[in-house]
Amino acid sequence: MDKVLELRAGDACLGIAPEIGGGIAHLNVAGRPVLRPWSGDVDAGPFALACNVLVPFSNRISGGGFEYNGRWHDVAPNLSFQKYPIHGDGFQKPWGVSVCTENVASIVLDQGGSGPYSYRAEQAFELTDAGCRVTLSMTNTGDGPMLFGGGFHPWFPRNDETRLGFSAHSVWLADEEVLPTEEIDPKANPDWDFANARPLPDRLLDNCYTGWAGAAKIIQGDDFISVDVTASDNLNYALVHSVGKGCEFLCFEPVSHPVDAFNMPDNPGLKELEPGQTLTCWMDLNWA
Repeated sequence: MDKVLELRAGDACLGIAPEIGGGIAHLNVAGRPVLRPWSGDVDAGPFALACNVLVPFSNRISGGGFEYNGRWHDVAPNLSFQKYPIHGDGFQKPWGVSVCTENVASIVLDQGGSGPYSYRAEQAFELTDAGCRVTLSMTNTGDGPMLFGGGFHPWFPRNDETRLGFSAHSVWLADEEVLPTEEIDPKANPDWDFANARPLPDRLLDNCYTGWAGAAKIIQGDDFISVDVTASDNLNYALVHSVGKGCEFLCFEPVSHPVDAFNMPDNPGLKELEPGQTLTCWMDLNWA
């Protein structure tokens, strides 16, 4: 793999890996991680990175595809260990570099697409001494309208001192295939309620929150950097992925739609793009 692009601003250092799905390799402040750093092992796959981009959709699509505009659209699984297609194809393809300065970079995926999708995507990174913004834009390059979505999949370091706090209207329970089953009030079970920042439970969480208020806090001890996560208004869902006790990471994913929105009534959160139209979203990580 070619070099990791490194941006610097004050004590902050951001590494970008264009050839590994346009992911973030590391984000550190004064040598302490904001995101779980990549080991540098290419064979570990894209989910070993510090952050993945989700384009042109987030999470799983059940049933082999979806119906849209009176037609069935096949979407094949894209990972050998997953039954369903997941997270689009942008995180699996190499991106080209269009801009790279001391603290700003842009990378481009010119020929994104799998199943019914054809699109062009761009990520813009801006690093300051107080935070990092990642902006994702996707443009429909297909012959007809299509449903688009996306977001970001950051991996935060986690230990016994890690706390998570955010508000949301509801949370989707999930079955053994991690597909949504029932939408409930997070206060129904303390394991799902993070309205007051608290430790992660000692059990698996892999759930989507609806009506995320757009701000979250990840509070760390001395080993890692605490961070505020905010996102654009069109990323008003959030996925929380935590394996359980002893897990060394926490995923808090700002996304545009719930899991399997393609097969839900009215396709919540998905955006119909006509050919040539663009959908843009962003995520901020701030630590000062």
